[in-house]
Amino acid sequence: MFSSIRLLSCLILTFSVSYADDLPQWSEDGPITLVGPHVGHQLVLTDTHRDLTRTATYQSIPEGIVEIDSTGYLRPLKNGTTTISAIVEGKRSLEREVSVTGQDSVAPVGFVNEIVPLFTRHGCNGGSCHGKVGGQNSFRLSLMGFEPEKDRDYLREGLGRRIFRAAPSHSLLVLKGSGQLPHEGGSRLTPNGDDYQTLIRWIGQLGSRVEPAREEPGVERIVVMPSERITLAEASQQLRVTAHMTDGSSRDITRAALYESNDESMAEVDLLGLVTLKNKSGTASVMVRFREEMTVFRATVPLGVPVDKIPAPGNLIDTHIFAKLQTLGLPPSEPCDDGTFLRRVTVDIAGRLPSLEETRDFLANDSPAKRSQLIDKLLEGSSHADFFAGKWASILRNQRRNDRHRPDTYAFHEWIRQSIQANKPYDQFVSEILTATGTIRDNPPVAWYRNVGGDKERMQDMGQVFLGIRLQCAQCHHHPYETWSQDDYYGLAAFFTTLENKPGRPGEGAFLHRSKTAQAKNPSSEKNIVPALPGRGPLELSPEEDPRQALAEWVVDPENPYFARMIANRYWKHFFGRGLVDPEDDMRITNPPTHPALLSALEQHVVQSKFDLKSLIRLICNSETYQLSSTPNEHNQDDQQNYARFYPRRLQAEVLADAINQLTNGSDSFRGQPAGARAIQLPDDQFAREFHFLAIFGRPNMASACECERTSTFSLAQAVQLVNSKETSTKLASPLSRVSLLLRNSSLTDEERIKELYLRAYSRPAGASDLKLAAEHIAAADSNPKALRDSYEDLVWVLLNSREFIYNH
Repeated sequence: MFSSIRLLSCLILTFSVSYADDLPQWSEDGPITLVGPHVGHQLVLTDTHRDLTRTATYQSIPEGIVEIDSTGYLRPLKNGTTTISAIVEGKRSLEREVSVTGQDSVAPVGFVNEIVPLFTRHGCNGGSCHGKVGGQNSFRLSLMGFEPEKDRDYLREGLGRRIFRAAPSHSLLVLKGSGQLPHEGGSRLTPNGDDYQTLIRWIGQLGSRVEPAREEPGVERIVVMPSERITLAEASQQLRVTAHMTDGSSRDITRAALYESNDESMAEVDLLGLVTLKNKSGTASVMVRFREEMTVFRATVPLGVPVDKIPAPGNLIDTHIFAKLQTLGLPPSEPCDDGTFLRRVTVDIAGRLPSLEETRDFLANDSPAKRSQLIDKLLEGSSHADFFAGKWASILRNQRRNDRHRPDTYAFHEWIRQSIQANKPYDQFVSEILTATGTIRDNPPVAWYRNVGGDKERMQDMGQVFLGIRLQCAQCHHHPYETWSQDDYYGLAAFFTTLENKPGRPGEGAFLHRSKTAQAKNPSSEKNIVPALPGRGPLELSPEEDPRQALAEWVVDPENPYFARMIANRYWKHFFGRGLVDPEDDMRITNPPTHPALLSALEQHVVQSKFDLKSLIRLICNSETYQLSSTPNEHNQDDQQNYARFYPRRLQAEVLADAINQLTNGSDSFRGQPAGARAIQLPDDQFAREFHFLAIFGRPNMASACECERTSTFSLAQAVQLVNSKETSTKLASPLSRVSLLLRNSSLTDEERIKELYLRAYSRPAGASDLKLAAEHIAAADSNPKALRDSYEDLVWVLLNSREFIYNH
């Protein structure tokens, strides 16, 4: 294993130095066929780690049949056959045959496959321009061109000045688009450029009336080449994109596709498909779109540092993470120490700090299995169920709109808590929610239907929470970043249309299936859409059948490509601070994972474990990746996506409130909760409204299915709250406070008291400098009892205001 690691490191170091054995390679093999006078073909030429497309000298023999410009774009000149090759640094590529036909034909411009993509590519039909509701300056287009027939109608309205058929170059569409007349959107078309000429030809072919609809093939899929590259910082890579059409044909759409970088601090991309990397290591993704189809190009830029020291992989997570760190030449931090691990994993699994006894026992334990044993113990403890019940109550929007609904929210929260404590399989947990029927009192997950009102909103929450699909955009138009259409949206919403709410007293109101035809109306087409599953089409259901049963079976099916993947990503984010796909519930093709193979492996683990979420947590927390130190080395300080170190996170609002109580031996009083209730046990949203601390530190109002409603940043208001909190001051002054208890124990020395406070706050022994500073401050009190108490209170204030206390690291 280590010999292969050293070999890979050597390769990473040497590829930037020597290319002596590299020969220029085409991105694809075989002959090229150009049919028609206005087609083109993007050449892509590379060696092992460089794009050579724009540095090559191209030749064609015989000449005059094709021309190749400086960007490697191949155009036909006349019918015939020629052979092309490229020369870079004295090395010649393999030859390729090019056949040109149809140069004497008149090739009509396709509205759907040429003009609409042209508008999309130049941003004309974007949401901030003519694609927004109502259009812009009396000119309207469908958003992102997803409704081309409507675009025909909109353009028909512009006959005259906007489309001047007698003199196409004088059309406002051309003059404004090319900046020859003032245009709020600026110049979008290069005068006499390819897209300019395409638009001119399309207007010219309209004749005496707007072009009638003609059958154009649809797009089956698009392919980008190359799809992945390991390259150098500040390098460039030309892309080539091919559309495979429904009629069996294929065409080069490199100069018709739309490109977008997912992180412009790492990579930029221009209209011609040239990706330019920045001086930054990591992985960048570029989304490529043509009509409704999308794909992604990924570029990885290694740091190039030798990775000589790396922990032995503990499980499949480490295999994937460490392999990428090797590829990147990005050395990981050292493994974290025992105290750090104890505090980290206790906070992440149980939502609390370790007790003093747990800390002392763990630090004194010499067993090599003690970390995995601790994970098992925490998962079986009641605090884990309390903590994760709060997490899921927020995701499932367990809102108490008024006190009448308190029994409902409490019952739903308790059902969630018991499900987690019993380790109910996740597929069963979700199925019971989606198919819930009856009263909340008898069947608590019915509360989800009370919390989330309306067929469409329930469908949207179902998609986002359980599948990682954000369908909201598809309600009004084709989803701009996904493959979801309006019919897909209303086909899924239809599953919830037979549910009837029968009002009653709190806990007694019922949600029941009503025997009727399930359907939802698409307002754009005015069609009634019956329940339909993505990829499976409409279902034939009798009025007596509850369609939610079929929906639930599809959602939790192990073959569903979204379900297990989504929960694996959600839990990954919980423990690492960011998802492999981030945001964690936005798993579209244009938001690709940083580690695709790892996410697939986690998905398989979830399925093979029969949706055992505790098994998933064990896998994550037992990994060496999770157990890396948060202290960066000289190379990984800027890493935010490769897990070369643990990323510190501010404690959640409830966890921090309870942690302050653990350190001070205080408590908070929550209305309607028993004495001693902890913040992580609170069942619904109301407590953030009543308890100021929780609101300031970002406890969610549970109004959204998105976990982004919970804030994790550290703000000035939070700092002021910690430094100047009357509640904390009262807790410290109490005769039952931690300081009071320590001072009353006359058998303890000041050093022992200081050490105990550090163990309670940080789960680690106080360092020599910590002891020295604290002891000097306390010694200054001399024998004055009040000054001594004040000194210890000062020490507690310092501890709970420190970054080490506030953050999980």
